[in-house]
Amino acid sequence: MTTPRLANAFRFRVTFIVSADADPAAPPLGTGGFAECTGLDVEMEVGEYAEGGRNDAVVQRAGRAKYSRLVLKRGMLHSPAGRVEPELWRWFADTVAGVRPIRRYDVLVEVLDERRETVASWKALRALTAKLVGPQLNARTGEVAMEELQLAHEGLRMVLA
Repeated sequence: MTTPRLANAFRFRVTFIVSADADPAAPPLGTGGFAECTGLDVEMEVGEYAEGGRNDAVVQRAGRAKYSRLVLKRGMLHSPAGRVEPELWRWFADTVAGVRPIRRYDVLVEVLDERRETVASWKALRALTAKLVGPQLNARTGEVAMEELQLAHEGLRMVLA
């Protein structure tokens, strides 16, 4: 049995916005397109409380939220001029080198339909690069897209239009 194919092919536009509490002089990173996006997950810690005299159930208490890393695959950031944006690599290199303060960006992920109109969007707050995998260079394909970008962040919100 084969899996039915969806009529719509989606792409993801990712925009890096300097976080509200970050250094206002932080350079913009631009906007990028990616073939795959995962990590739009939120998991709540749940604590159990055995209330005295209550034998039919255990009280469930909400704890902290835990956010998965946002993982973007097979894409690239580009400047308004349409060139590959090197600032992402500088951001990663500065973080590795210990440059302080660490620049933080809010990351807007927009799901686009075939007409490049936004279908749904999420914002990851105060993100920082956790892993960056460069392109697999191949002279036959000429691809320069990064293979994978992982972003750790402090919150995830669905953006309503």
